Amino acid sequence: MLAGDIFDVYDDELVAERAEARKQIEEFNALGERNPERSTAIIKKLFGETGQDCSVHATFRCDYGYNIYVGDDFFANYDCVMLDVAPIRIGKHALLGPKVQIYSVNHPADPRLRRNGAEGIGKPVTIGDDVWIGGGAIICPGVTLGDNVIVGAGSVVTKSFGDDVIIGGNPARVLKTNVTK
Repeated sequence: MLAGDIFDVYDDELVAERAEARKQIEEFNALGERNPERSTAIIKKLFGETGQDCSVHATFRCDYGYNIYVGDDFFANYDCVMLDVAPIRIGKHALLGPKVQIYSVNHPADPRLRRNGAEGIGKPVTIGDDVWIGGGAIICPGVTLGDNVIVGAGSVVTKSFGDDVIIGGNPARVLKTNVTK
């Protein structure tokens, strides 16, 4: 799975790992904003790595949690989804708007493979420092975003982009360059 090979999502070990992650996510989502300290502790236990000042609002969904790595000053607004079959790495000072979806898994194009349970192909997602992803944006498997990138609300990002750009649309394209100047 982590090597990017086709894998069986019904493998007993993977099913057990997803079940454990879901227990933690259900507890996190049930807390809402009533106990920020406990909520943060759950996310820090669930994620593979967190920097300082990690804030995630309920509701949140992921597959495993341990494949999510976020840097310092991370914020994810309401209703975010991170399908972390392969690693999702997010740099420092990242802001995710509500309903942002980040997918690090795809499915085989061949329907015979899908029918036989070979449902996943992991492709890592990497997001740089100082990135702002607008509400409802979707980041597709295998995408890398550089530093200082802004993703417009509702965008579908199907390919990688370098530093200092504003991107938007479906599929996302560069709308403006040199955003820090």
